[in-house]
Amino acid sequence: MKQPAVYILANRKNGTLYTGVTSNLPQRVWQHRTGVVAGFTKRYGCKLLVWYELHSTMPNAITREKQIKGGSRKRKLALIEAVNPDWRDLFEELI
Repeated sequence: MKQPAVYILANRKNGTLYTGVTSNLPQRVWQHRTGVVAGFTKRYGCKLLVWYELHSTMPNAITREKQIKGGSRKRKLALIEAVNPDWRDLFEELI
């Protein structure tokens, strides 16, 4: 089942953040966590799913991803802390 989503991964609380978009959030986060995806998340150890937002269409998700990526770190931290103040790994909620 495809469900467009925007997500933020972190390597630790208040650590390095990565924002992405996908049509299959559980699969994509699993790819990041296991290191099969080369690049930023593997290099910086961003494996904790600390925030996500589901969307009805991929164009809406892409627009939201661009909005988040264009915002400040302070805004990203506020998004995370509003729904996940303890910075729990939300991956288990997906599966």
